[in-house]
Amino acid sequence: MTLWTSDDAKAATGGAVTGAPWAASGVSIDSRTVAPGDLFVALSGPNFDGHEFAADAFDRGAAAAMVARGLPANPPTVVVDDTLDGLRALARFARARCGARIAAVTGSAGKTGTKEALKLALATSGATHASESSYNNHWGVPLSLARMPAASEYGVFEVGMNHPGEIAPLAQMIGPHVAIVTTVEAAHLEFFADTAAIADSKAEVFEGLEPGGFAILNRDNEHFDRLAAAARGHGAEVIGFGADEAADARVVAHHATEGGTHVSAIIRGRAIEYTVGAPGVHWVRNSLAVLAAVDAIGANLELAALALAHVEPGPGRGTKITVNTAAGQFDVFDDSYNANPASVRAALEVLGGHVGGRRIMALGDMGELGPQTESLHAGLADAISAAHVDLVFTVGTHTRALDAALPATLRGGHFETSDQAAQIISETARAGDGFLVKGSNAMNMGAVVRALVATDVSGRGR
Repeated sequence: MTLWTSDDAKAATGGAVTGAPWAASGVSIDSRTVAPGDLFVALSGPNFDGHEFAADAFDRGAAAAMVARGLPANPPTVVVDDTLDGLRALARFARARCGARIAAVTGSAGKTGTKEALKLALATSGATHASESSYNNHWGVPLSLARMPAASEYGVFEVGMNHPGEIAPLAQMIGPHVAIVTTVEAAHLEFFADTAAIADSKAEVFEGLEPGGFAILNRDNEHFDRLAAAARGHGAEVIGFGADEAADARVVAHHATEGGTHVSAIIRGRAIEYTVGAPGVHWVRNSLAVLAAVDAIGANLELAALALAHVEPGPGRGTKITVNTAAGQFDVFDDSYNANPASVRAALEVLGGHVGGRRIMALGDMGELGPQTESLHAGLADAISAAHVDLVFTVGTHTRALDAALPATLRGGHFETSDQAAQIISETARAGDGFLVKGSNAMNMGAVVRALVATDVSGRGR
């Protein structure tokens, strides 16, 4: 499939095409992951210059490169003044040439899982394109748009931020028909006065809404009214989701199943039952947002609901791993990709559902919480108690506050790094145990997961 031709790239960017005419089937900004036929965009940053990796990209089969200066041997290129501006130009051109119905997903927690679930749900109604992984920043959003095939019928894009003003230009680039805000919680507080300020920054997503667009908002969140007012200010129709009686997409009942949750809900007046293929109340809540978005965007609600049975948490986002040992099995809930207070509490609810043995938590520092860092870590003690956790290991600097707030009987040990913790934590494992491993990405809590999985007698973790 041809995604970009040299003529299209020239029309999109106003750049100069050099070398032979070319056609590209993909777009990449990392020479290490270039696939044959890709257009390589030579981005530059404070510590790197993508032009230095262009030769490697061509060695890997790149069809062409977007550059800001000529390359040796004059390979196929499009030359622009600034390659990041050039990537943004590709994004805007891709959005303009595609007639897809578009959704944008943001929020303090659950963005990537909701985006993946919405992609799965919409794919039952037509060709659906979505951003990969957590490509939600000033590079990831334009890259994801530039990769959208012109024939797409639906598009789903994740939008993130950690400073005010970052979402608005990305939302304007995406031009969504539907914008989801999963929740507003204490995340990135290092850069915000309070959660109300975070809500205002999340509300920037409404600045990109197409006329007649929809805002899908968490009716159970304390900032619902604030977000709803902002959305209506941009002409959006507001659809609330959650357990609140006033929610337009409302959960009526739910119960755990093997590896997932069965849900009875009412979606904008329509009763529906479905299964979410992942455990946890947070997945139930976000599934309501997904189905509300499907309904608002005009896709098939019943087919979308059936598709949610195939939802799986992504790597490090709550994946359940069963480890086989000579003494029996234990479970690891790998939620090591990232952490903030809201996502930790959601993960603890899942751990609280573990039966058959001890419930054990290994938590690394939560980052970017500002002046409230210590109190927010210590404040998790109530959720740990509510989940009936038997043992807690802490890793880092800020989790010392949590360790100190816990009863002595729950303290498994504190460690400076995940590497120091990994072996000792893995040696505590018994048959029937359930381990929750979580922490901000910089804490590398995946090392604890790997150590636990390495005890599998099949050797799969080695």
